[in-house]
Amino acid sequence: MGKAIRWLFRIAAALVALAAAAVAVVAYLAARSLPDYDQTQAVAGLSAPVEIVRDTANVPHIFGEADADVFFGLGYAHAQDRLWQMVVLRRTAQGRLSEIFGRRTLEIDTLMRRFGLYRAAQASVAAQDDRTRAALEAYAEGVNARLAEINAESLGRGAPEFFIFDAAIAPWRPADSLALVKVMALQLSGHLSAEVRRARLSLALEDRPGAVADLLPEAPGPGVAALPEYADLLPERPAPRRVAAAPDDPLWPVPRPELAGASNAWAAAPARAAAGGTLLANDPHLGLSAPAIWYLARLELSAGGVIGATIPGIPAVLSGRSDRLGWGLTSSYLDDQDVFLEEVNPDAPGEYRTPDGWAPFETRRSIVEIEGEAPVTVTLRRTENGPVLPPGRFGLGAVTPPGHVAAVSWTALSEEDTSLGAAIGLMYADTVEEALDAAALYVAPSQMLTVVDGERIAMKLIGAMPRRDAAHQTQGRMPAFGYRPENRWQGTLPYAANPGFTDPPGAIVGNTNNKVVDRPFPLHVSHRWGDTQRVERWRRLMQGREIHTRDSFVEAQLDTVSYTARTLLPLVGADLWYTGEAAPAGTPERRRQRALDLLAEWNGEMNEHRPEPLIYAAWMRALQDRLIRDDLGPLADDFTHLRPLFIERVFRDVDGAGAWCDIRRSAAEESCTDIARLALDDALVWIAETHGDDLESLRWGDAHQATHDHQALGEVPLLRYFVNIRQSTSGGDNTLMRGRTAGEGPAPFRNVHAAGYRGVYDFADPDSSLFVISTGQSGHFLSRHYDDLGQLWRRGDYVRMSLDPELARAGALGVTRLVPDGS
Repeated sequence: MGKAIRWLFRIAAALVALAAAAVAVVAYLAARSLPDYDQTQAVAGLSAPVEIVRDTANVPHIFGEADADVFFGLGYAHAQDRLWQMVVLRRTAQGRLSEIFGRRTLEIDTLMRRFGLYRAAQASVAAQDDRTRAALEAYAEGVNARLAEINAESLGRGAPEFFIFDAAIAPWRPADSLALVKVMALQLSGHLSAEVRRARLSLALEDRPGAVADLLPEAPGPGVAALPEYADLLPERPAPRRVAAAPDDPLWPVPRPELAGASNAWAAAPARAAAGGTLLANDPHLGLSAPAIWYLARLELSAGGVIGATIPGIPAVLSGRSDRLGWGLTSSYLDDQDVFLEEVNPDAPGEYRTPDGWAPFETRRSIVEIEGEAPVTVTLRRTENGPVLPPGRFGLGAVTPPGHVAAVSWTALSEEDTSLGAAIGLMYADTVEEALDAAALYVAPSQMLTVVDGERIAMKLIGAMPRRDAAHQTQGRMPAFGYRPENRWQGTLPYAANPGFTDPPGAIVGNTNNKVVDRPFPLHVSHRWGDTQRVERWRRLMQGREIHTRDSFVEAQLDTVSYTARTLLPLVGADLWYTGEAAPAGTPERRRQRALDLLAEWNGEMNEHRPEPLIYAAWMRALQDRLIRDDLGPLADDFTHLRPLFIERVFRDVDGAGAWCDIRRSAAEESCTDIARLALDDALVWIAETHGDDLESLRWGDAHQATHDHQALGEVPLLRYFVNIRQSTSGGDNTLMRGRTAGEGPAPFRNVHAAGYRGVYDFADPDSSLFVISTGQSGHFLSRHYDDLGQLWRRGDYVRMSLDPELARAGALGVTRLVPDGS
């Protein structure tokens, strides 16, 4: 017996030793891919030496004698820190994820090939001006120099993920960078899904005229014409069908409409700035991930230094400053997508109807390689209006009548896309006028550009605006028949038609994705805007003081007061405050009274340490679901986030919207007070089951954790504890420091979409400007720079955004010297 135990002990010890050795080998190989920031490397493609100085935050400051060499250095630095991210984004654009991830990503690949973004990027290379083409080529050479170094020196394949997902890394090409711009356009798009949602809602509420306007109301402001009900447009109503949800995969590149891009930017002229220089704040909002999509960098160009936020794979500072100019971007919500219903020839399925008769679909076959499986052949079809998408995506099948298919027009499909040229032009601009002129090249994704120089401020919509016919059947708000000439796009409007504001009398401009212009269709810009709430808080903060400073702009950027909560709670709870009868402890009535007492004393601040934000958010979520579930059935699942204007219309009974409070399937007639009380009870039950019974001990931050997940490894057991980053955060869906919630799943209030980059630029003292990103500069989870900036971001802290080369060198983590091969 003792001998057997000894042998079992030896076997166990041997297994432990083998496991330890395996872990050590894996750790060694993974660590080999950590870049050496303090080295001299001979590389091909340079005309003169380049220095990459890493400051204390691991921000690379890139110095070279020629601009092409500086862009080379940026490509090299991006590949040092974010190679895996770059490769995954490129494969997303190409529709080639399944070659490494297997069948998991087949739907992504087929969708991306139907859009044809990479083919459009390849065609767009020829449309670039000389300066942009030179930057693209030099950048690609810099990326490829790092790839050559990795291969020559066996540097762990460049990133630890490549040991798990084995795939060759192709050389970087100029088209790859242009394709990444188009992927960003896709991640910021939402009008396609919004069109389909409005059409589905119109069909579901066909017997309730005006009800669509309750749930999808116009942004406040006059000038909207009436539209026909969607069912009235169709010769034959689509058969009812359940709409497939988008794949629950962090690699899925198309966001839900509620997560389709948001941002803040505002600027003050010297007349409103304490130190007499212009001020600019910008915080673009995108889906959170580890690493962040953003990467900080400084480029020393012939026109001077430029510093700010880049996206690995793209050779440009997209939001940042020089000594002369500052610029920031926000989603404009321009309606740049339209869905067209294309009638298929019943006698020749390869043809569709056009204004001039039947025409053949443009058809080609595409082979998708799948890791570990046989390849899949996909037939891709296009019409004159754009690519044909399958009925199973975006809910298109639910709104497409029999005998038709859906095609999409979208400005990002341009094969003469010069958007990157505009971004590079901004880095060379000296004045507001030069910046606005450079932005004329911009195509997609459309943005509101906020720009300042030392004396002037401006904001302008940039991007191609589709030219629509005033007689368009749906004004682009719902799918329309592609064969009718009045529905088709007629090119794009001239850049001068894009709305803009320069040196306004109030000396402040800003955008929170709110409605910026009130023009009749077809010069309307959009019927759908991203914000009606944050702008009200921003307006109060800006007008609450005559003079602003860098610090007041920081305070506004980090503001967590919910204008929405302050508006809705008095309205929804009007008949509930202090009206309940005495109730014993432990009963639902007593718990409801305690929740109402807490909310009555709350100032609307979505503070991570307080219980009231969670009670409020859970109540509003339950309330909206009770109001719409009876009428919409499964379609109610699409409305995952609070729609404040809808709640306000219902409880103010605007145009009879109070009818939503009555449950149509019950005999009794419920009042809005009844529904509000029931919804609060629903919310408190959910809170008790999920977060505990003690209301006073609740913390909003426990429910509103920022989820920076690794897109490929975030769900792998054990590894997820190393690659995912979790942070308790303040803010919410409608605060200036926006932390957009998931809206679904067992943790509906987790923070999944926020300002991955924050920057505040002060031109009275440019080197006192500030910036930060939400994780760290490195994409390598074994690096100390994987999440170091994330703690600053969570606390509302920043790092100095200086162009002083001596300051960068003084605390440098390392200096990489790239020298021409053979020198």
